[in-house]
Amino acid sequence: MDEFDPTPTTDEPHWQQDTDTFGRIYDVVLGTTTSTPYAEIAEIADCSANAAKKHLDRLVEMGIARADTDGQPARYARNDAYLEWQEASRIAREMTVEEIVERVSDLEAERESYEERFEATDPVSVSAFDGDDHDAVHERMAAIGDWHAVIRDIRLYELARQISQNDGHLIPA
Repeated sequence: MDEFDPTPTTDEPHWQQDTDTFGRIYDVVLGTTTSTPYAEIAEIADCSANAAKKHLDRLVEMGIARADTDGQPARYARNDAYLEWQEASRIAREMTVEEIVERVSDLEAERESYEERFEATDPVSVSAFDGDDHDAVHERMAAIGDWHAVIRDIRLYELARQISQNDGHLIPA
């Protein structure tokens, strides 16, 4: 019969043995949405602050992270544009230009239906709390969230179309 193992667990990440310092910093920064001091990132990634700063600066040069060096200490966060580029590149590899164009058309029709429903062109300008009961407010919140997602998807699929049509490169507008 197996016994219960009372060994306490921690909330600290357990890194794979083959994960080097750069890989740990990369993983941590991709999960960082707000500017965070490099010493905090180092602590989470289980490395020295100097090593973290060196790798974070490299990730900034690669466009994966963004740096806020106005204050001291320097702060870093993921670059959301990098993640969007990665997702758009994946879409461009998996779909034809015609499929992407059709998807954008469907998404634009969906966006227009939200605009008509809420009599607005921007979901930020719509209050979710225009309702009499909890269910109505909840439904509006969900619809506004979906509207935001549609706008984001249009942007991603348009980027994917540009990537597909230009051999993986963007032509400046």
